[in-house]
Amino acid sequence: MTGGCLCGAVTYRVTGALRPVVACHCTQCRKTTGNFVTATSALRENVEIQGDVTWFASSETAKRGFCGTCGSNLFWDGPGINLSIMAGTLDGPTGLKTAGHIFCADKGDYYDLPADLPCAAQADPDLTTQVL
Repeated sequence: MTGGCLCGAVTYRVTGALRPVVACHCTQCRKTTGNFVTATSALRENVEIQGDVTWFASSETAKRGFCGTCGSNLFWDGPGINLSIMAGTLDGPTGLKTAGHIFCADKGDYYDLPADLPCAAQADPDLTTQVL
């Protein structure tokens, strides 16, 4: 699987499995993107990045990676062995499905959540750490 930013300055290749997509509605994700985030993840060792990623320490335990040229939000890197990858930056059909939603208690009041997927009020390790 490959992906990259809008201007092409940063590209990446993922070998191995990708986690199903999880939508995050936390305040940081909403502020970073202007809406909620949809992300997959892969084992960090299976992601090869080309180009210069700008990293922003968004908390004491996590940082967000984006293209310094076009501003595309590409990665979220926190504790654990996975690197989160913004699903919209993947190239072509992915075959991925959305598994659920996290930080639903923080969601914007201008949209509704679907009733057919799990919605965790805060973090949910069962959704966010799986790599199939």
